[in-house]
Amino acid sequence: MITLSYITIFSGISFLLFGCGCFLSKKMKTEFERYGLPSFRKIVGALQLMGGTGLLIGMMYSTTLQFYAAFGLSILMFLGFLVRLKIKDTFFLVAPSLFYALLNAYICYQMLYGSSLLVL
Repeated sequence: MITLSYITIFSGISFLLFGCGCFLSKKMKTEFERYGLPSFRKIVGALQLMGGTGLLIGMMYSTTLQFYAAFGLSILMFLGFLVRLKIKDTFFLVAPSLFYALLNAYICYQMLYGSSLLVL
């Protein structure tokens, strides 16, 4: 369970930073324009902030919250992976979204099958 805690903290902090970046970074604004999705930047940022917060708070207080935050982030990042494939980004630009999708899917899997703490 200690490894799961480290992974959850890593992912949670990452998404808090990514979410802030969606609101504050000019580079992120440019990236969402490049994706052809400028109107989704703030929504994605809010989802990332909520997901990162849900992972960290859920880790301390509610395994159900932690599960749903990881589930939502894995879907969000898988969709990001598909967008990057669609615009034909290079492997090095596509890889982070796939990494975070799989990382959060792993957290979900461990929450369901790695412990008996989760009550849906």
